[in-house]
Amino acid sequence: MRAMILETPRKPLRLDDLPVPKPNPQQVLIHVHACAVCRTDLHIVDGELTHPKLPLVPGHQIVGTVEAIGERVEKFHVGDRVGVPWLGHTCNHCRYCLSGRENLCDYAKFTGYNLDGGYAEYTVADESFCFLIPGDYPDLQAAPLLCGGLIGYRAYRMTGDAEKIGFYGFGSAAHILIQLARY
Repeated sequence: MRAMILETPRKPLRLDDLPVPKPNPQQVLIHVHACAVCRTDLHIVDGELTHPKLPLVPGHQIVGTVEAIGERVEKFHVGDRVGVPWLGHTCNHCRYCLSGRENLCDYAKFTGYNLDGGYAEYTVADESFCFLIPGDYPDLQAAPLLCGGLIGYRAYRMTGDAEKIGFYGFGSAAHILIQLARY
């Protein structure tokens, strides 16, 4: 499969041929349709987020079709359309995971940083960190929602019954959150 590889931060990505990854028992193999570019991807490539897995296939806003499933996968089937976000693995045992704040897990792994991502024709992802994407939602519009959309929605849910909410910044998360709040 073709993939864009980061070998060294602050150097251009390199196109290479890699073997199609094989899913472990909890993973799905995804044929990538689209992978949006997030500012976090640029931080990794620019060396501002230190210690990525190298060599690395970046990209964490992935939309694609499930091509194969691991033997313990229950949530998805071959042919399902899924999305893959930044968070790719957690320990499921720490106080953060046990309190529904798995995004703070001290042992988390991230797609396109510790785990190969979506700048490739295929990728694998843990079924616990994939989302079913409705068939009528276009790939190019769904992909950015897998980072900014998730962050915005999680923040919005935390506002509870607040009468007023504020926004900091003008990134995609704030833009999406404003639309959600207005709706």
